[in-house]
Amino acid sequence: MGERVESPAGSLKPVGREFRFGCHPGVDCFGVCCHKLDLVLTPYDILRLKKALGMTAADFLEKHILPAAPERSRWPLVRLKMEAGEEGRCPFLVPEGCRVYRDRPSACRTYPLARAAQKNAQGQVAERFFLVEEAHCHGFKERETWTIQAWVADQGLVQYHHWNDRWMEILTHPQGPGEGPQTKAKVGMFYLASYNLDRFLEFVSTPKFGSLFELEAGFMDQAAQDQEKLLALAFDWMKFSFFGEPTMKLKEGAGG
Repeated sequence: MGERVESPAGSLKPVGREFRFGCHPGVDCFGVCCHKLDLVLTPYDILRLKKALGMTAADFLEKHILPAAPERSRWPLVRLKMEAGEEGRCPFLVPEGCRVYRDRPSACRTYPLARAAQKNAQGQVAERFFLVEEAHCHGFKERETWTIQAWVADQGLVQYHHWNDRWMEILTHPQGPGEGPQTKAKVGMFYLASYNLDRFLEFVSTPKFGSLFELEAGFMDQAAQDQEKLLALAFDWMKFSFFGEPTMKLKEGAGG
């Protein structure tokens, strides 16, 4: 299965046992890295950000999202829209720092590391980390030292890695969207299920969907209140619908 790298742009070099880094308002480059970003957002990034901002998925996508370069994936990826103007600032950057810091995207949390993840033949996710070197960043001059494991834990990345790795299985699946009359429909449903969970909830709440799939009692009521439960359903549904994987169970007679 293909490899996916989570990081902003920058030259990469191997990480040793430890690395030095610090980022705080006292560092003279504070906030400089939050300009002119080509920052791809994952479904879990968007779930967290829209909730933190109190926005619907549709409003968040309209205000804060642009399409990523199509050559980056066979599936449609999205990136965070920077503010207009020469500075191209992140829309969440304020003088004090990041106003969505508790819910900042995974690539921002990972920096100054980059994470490459790949699922091996045993079904386990193998990961590699690199240091991202950018000329403007003076955080490497700070005294604090980190191991990769300590940085991942400190930045709250464990949960992000869980959801991003589940999405990676879809992004890098060898079948991809395929070619032919069904491709456009698959791409459209991928976009909806990945980025617009409000619309996806409407889709799975229809009587037709309920007549086709076995779901545990009360599942839809729970999913309506729990966005992570809904995201898990979206991933399972895409794997079932796009690739024929047995991630969902049809009701008896529904397949015929």
